[in-house]
Amino acid sequence: MPVHDWTRVNAGTFHHLHSSWITHLSEALNDGVLPDGYYAMAEQHARSAIPDVLTLATPGDQPLEPPSGAVAVAEAPPQVKLKMEIDETAHYRLARRTLSIRHTTGHRMIALLEIVSPGNKDRQKSVEDFVDKAVAALDHHLHLLIVDLFPPGPSDPHGIHGAIWDVLGGQAYEPPKNAPLTLASYTANGLPEAYVEPFSLGATLPDMPLFLDRGFYVNVPLESTYVAAYRGVPEYWRKVVEGASA
Repeated sequence: MPVHDWTRVNAGTFHHLHSSWITHLSEALNDGVLPDGYYAMAEQHARSAIPDVLTLATPGDQPLEPPSGAVAVAEAPPQVKLKMEIDETAHYRLARRTLSIRHTTGHRMIALLEIVSPGNKDRQKSVEDFVDKAVAALDHHLHLLIVDLFPPGPSDPHGIHGAIWDVLGGQAYEPPKNAPLTLASYTANGLPEAYVEPFSLGATLPDMPLFLDRGFYVNVPLESTYVAAYRGVPEYWRKVVEGASA
């Protein structure tokens, strides 16, 4: 299914899709995508970060080898258009202190998945808050996958990924004019790396890596879960985002 133009509807309508998509993502991750010992939960509040989906592991030491079902980066690098790395000097020059992030159950948090909403980009402060949350997660060794279906705007002229990458101290990122939307998966535990997939309206969402450790990941089925969530959007609003109604 082609990605739709969600700028045609208000934030409340996108929130309906957003909530449903998170549910279907959680179901998919817990139904065989994540290896044994890992699980995903939605809408868990974790002090300074409020991720859409938390990927957690049960207590205990993490394996040095990829668990069954995970993919080793060395054997099969994520299939994205762009891999970005941080210059060590710039990163540490821009590093800053953040609040500690903990999970109330005592289970160790591993990774986050965030779907960008219109409210994350409606003003400069909203973008700064989102970027602060993302950088804080990486600083606390949490891997991160961001899904941004909205083009750059006045408050994020280089997109959310560009804003995050700038704060991390990376080289400037300029979204391609013909592919202004962005999927970005970040590794933590060391200098962050970003696996970036620019795409356009009308494109089919690819699977994206969600890292469980710096050396291995699982592929998140964005397309199938997006399709499932879209089925729950009222017909009137489906026609609007498809350009069939005003």
